[in-house]
Amino acid sequence: MLSNNTKAQAVEYKETHLSNDTLLDLYRSMLKPRMIEEKMLILLRQGKISKWFSGIGQEAISVGVTKSLTTDEYILPMHRNLGVFTSRDIPLNRLFSQWQGKASGFTKGRDRSFHFGTQEYKIVGMISHLGPQLGVADGIALAHKLKNEQKVTAVFSGEGGTSEGDFHEALNIASVWDLPVLFCIENNGYGLSTPTLEQYRCKDLADRGVGYGMESHIIDGNNILDVYTKISELAESIRQQPRPVLVEFKTFRMRGHEEASGTKYVPQELMDEWQQKDPLINFEQYLFEKNILTEDLQLQFRTEILTEIEENLKIAFAEEPIQSNSTNELNDVFEKFVYEDFKFSENTQNIRFIDAISEALRSSVEKHENLVLMGQDIADYGGVFKITEGFAEEFGKDRIRNTPICESAIVGAAMGLSINGMKAMVEMQFSDFVTSGFNPIVNYLAKVKYRWDQNADVVIRMPCGGGVGAGPFHSQTNEAWFTKVPGLKVIYPAFPYDAKGLLNTAFNDPNPVLFFEHKGLYRSIRQEVPVDYYTIPFGKAARIKEGGEVSIITYGAGVNWALEILEDMKYHNADLIDLRSLQPLDLDALCESVTKTGKCIILTEDSQFGSFASEIAAQISENCFESLDAPVMRVGSMDTPIPFAENLEKQYLPQDRFRAKLKYLIEY
Repeated sequence: MLSNNTKAQAVEYKETHLSNDTLLDLYRSMLKPRMIEEKMLILLRQGKISKWFSGIGQEAISVGVTKSLTTDEYILPMHRNLGVFTSRDIPLNRLFSQWQGKASGFTKGRDRSFHFGTQEYKIVGMISHLGPQLGVADGIALAHKLKNEQKVTAVFSGEGGTSEGDFHEALNIASVWDLPVLFCIENNGYGLSTPTLEQYRCKDLADRGVGYGMESHIIDGNNILDVYTKISELAESIRQQPRPVLVEFKTFRMRGHEEASGTKYVPQELMDEWQQKDPLINFEQYLFEKNILTEDLQLQFRTEILTEIEENLKIAFAEEPIQSNSTNELNDVFEKFVYEDFKFSENTQNIRFIDAISEALRSSVEKHENLVLMGQDIADYGGVFKITEGFAEEFGKDRIRNTPICESAIVGAAMGLSINGMKAMVEMQFSDFVTSGFNPIVNYLAKVKYRWDQNADVVIRMPCGGGVGAGPFHSQTNEAWFTKVPGLKVIYPAFPYDAKGLLNTAFNDPNPVLFFEHKGLYRSIRQEVPVDYYTIPFGKAARIKEGGEVSIITYGAGVNWALEILEDMKYHNADLIDLRSLQPLDLDALCESVTKTGKCIILTEDSQFGSFASEIAAQISENCFESLDAPVMRVGSMDTPIPFAENLEKQYLPQDRFRAKLKYLIEY
């Protein structure tokens, strides 16, 4: 129970010019999350909520930062930032429903606690992989800067999260690009049970800002007046002079990382010391001593908040448990996309695969004024393959952006651009490098629509493939890493015509698209391609050759290999299907072909075990079993990393094995 404490204050408050109304608002805004937490801890013990991450003792940071920003500025909070949500006046019944996994929450029961965002209140919640949200904040701030909006984006991290690579990548990007981001570190002493002395060796985490050329500050996180006045001052300064600022809030976590973990690992004397620094009790005492807060007013606040809590709990408890509906679940994985078919004239030009990619990029940047292209060396240099040569001069470096070597935070920034109403493309210089950005792709971009109805309008270009003597780190074709992840679209063209039309569609689609481009095809394949802008729908395979004896299913370079081998064998009775789109997959076209021929061979450049060819084989076996006259055949590269030396690479790649297995299948 809070009371008029007459002991000496452990938190020292400086004289302030804030009005009494503002001081009381700050007090009430801290009181509200404290009272909600006290109630939640009771409900947790009663089994009415499943988990709780307590922010008791840290309310001054959440409230002070949120109150310092305007309501149209984004905040990216974490587990212990209930004060952010309550200070944005989110209806409590919706928060309570969220914590109970009910439909009136923000995730339709698909995620828990504070793992959600809401555009209505300009809050972007965390994922359990803490670091990526820092890059997302960069993207949101970049969108504000590009739109000439004088706004600040605030993002939270605990001291534990500052050890993650994403933290350092995000700070570096924000510094290099002068992004208006307020990086807020809540240094509360422990990462779960690991004390700070086992987490880092610098004296203060604020010192890390210096290494990135960034202004940094240390604030007493338990002093609401210091937090509010300093952050208000910084926020206004950042609006006028866009730049990143790092703030370390010194505070303490008075309860466990989450309630089940407890606090036995914390020395009692340390708990006692920080108990005396309780931000709410100390500020309450200060207001009493200044005759700003009275017992009657305190009782009024508590009564009003308690009534609000109880009334909204009744609403949440009365709500029926969410009902499972498979149609709704599947429909919410992707943002709805109504494909628009752009017609073109008969005017064509004979161009290479790489030229088709470049033309699609140029026309899409022209068509979508909110599209930003990002990647290593893509601006003045034009990219390592020269695909964007001249783009920076034509469209400006704001939209054609060189990036530091930090794939994870750049993918996060692309997500942030989408959240703030823009489109983004990220070029992985080589698809092999996507491993450094894997987490935000599969755990953020892929899941964000399903989790809280926010789409990820992001295209990730993936130059890939072997046959060019580039060795194990520049030659992989790694589409199978992503085809199994719900929420991602995966496209893999084989010809210039398809490359241009499908890439145009990718930029129109509001969902995350991984666009694989075989670099061995860049300058080796030419085709007549329409000069005009046009699109090709996803999920539609192409029949390249028609025959009645065997179905060959492949994609990417495999299509060209199959054509060469069929020509060399002088075999003309194969149905050759080019998938073009792996996710979504045109299963109808595959089944139609296999039902006709009764024999099927699937060719992939990927190493065979666990490849996408295996999934196609399983689908055909399930759906076309009664039409099969032979076992479904798979042919892929060897189950080794791809080697460098020409003879080793030739042995690794599947062409010779495909030729032999195709002959076997024809004769079966």
